[in-house]
Amino acid sequence: MDYETPQFYRVMQYAAHADRDVVEMVSGSPDWDPPESVREGLSDYADADAADFQYAPSRGLRGLREQIAARHSVDSDRIVVTNGAGEANHLAMTGGLDRFDGDEILLADPVYPYYAGRANFLDAETMFVPVDAEGRLDPDAVRPAASDRTAVIVVNSPNNPTGAVYDADTMREFAAVAEETDALLVADEVYDQFDYSGRFSSALEIGSPNVVATNAFSKSMAITGFRVGYAVFPPTDGPTGGLAERATTRHMLTNVSGSRPAQYAVEQAMATTEPAYYEAARDRLRSRIESFCGALDAVGATYTRPEGGFYVLARFPEFRGTFDNAERLIDEAGVAGMPGAAFGEARADWIRFSLTTPRVDTAADRLADYFE
Repeated sequence: MDYETPQFYRVMQYAAHADRDVVEMVSGSPDWDPPESVREGLSDYADADAADFQYAPSRGLRGLREQIAARHSVDSDRIVVTNGAGEANHLAMTGGLDRFDGDEILLADPVYPYYAGRANFLDAETMFVPVDAEGRLDPDAVRPAASDRTAVIVVNSPNNPTGAVYDADTMREFAAVAEETDALLVADEVYDQFDYSGRFSSALEIGSPNVVATNAFSKSMAITGFRVGYAVFPPTDGPTGGLAERATTRHMLTNVSGSRPAQYAVEQAMATTEPAYYEAARDRLRSRIESFCGALDAVGATYTRPEGGFYVLARFPEFRGTFDNAERLIDEAGVAGMPGAAFGEARADWIRFSLTTPRVDTAADRLADYFE
């Protein structure tokens, strides 16, 4: 698979230029409103002093970092606010390659393509470990695949694209593998607010010096355009304490700092947004999962019912998850999904559908008609 060229834009552009109405289920951009306090924060910021329109501190606004630290029960000096979870993952993976002896990044298959693309960008070797039949990465499969060449192990929970959620015991096993092989576990937890199983456990709860957790507010607050993410590095007084400082330097050299107004608005939203906001988003997605999976059942498709996140991977009889078939589905059914081939070999016959559209029922009906 070509992980050097981003493929999402290719499919989205094909759908946008189709000669018919298309339900776009490629993008992971939420279709619901952000918390009201995000809008209020931006409005308030417009009247701020001139000094507040200048560079933010490179590690992020102090108030935001303190709120993030409180949420995860860690010291704020472990946190670097980044331009989305993408940069947080980049800083963590780069730091792991620098700090540890190996030159290899271990990834799940199927994999979110930007992890693999980033590994290529960093000129790292890659090792792919296939998920099991339920779409979960098994620590017992990771352990023999990891070696003294492994510098970084990337785990995403809740997972894109499989919807798998890992509990505390599983995350502890992943961290143990990282410690045994002298590697860094990068735990991408950007979908942590979208856990329907009740089993999600943050890698930070393990307390390992070989763990960096990454996250963002893009999905949880429906603000993908704000680009406010963060990484939580190991304690600065521990054996891997230099990771946070090196990440800060890279972040500063690349960006100087992140968007001050966006960070301010998120800071206000963190302080005032009630749990009901996040529960409403989960309820909306639970309903969409039921509707969409019901249509898949009706046509005899095989699929992974997401335990978390908002993606469904499906395999249709005699219809492989190729780019050609994804374009056929757009032209003939009016539904755009992401071909499984974009995520690796293990689910190359499947197609991933994002449920971040109010037209999920329309898409379900169209797929039922097309594959009946």
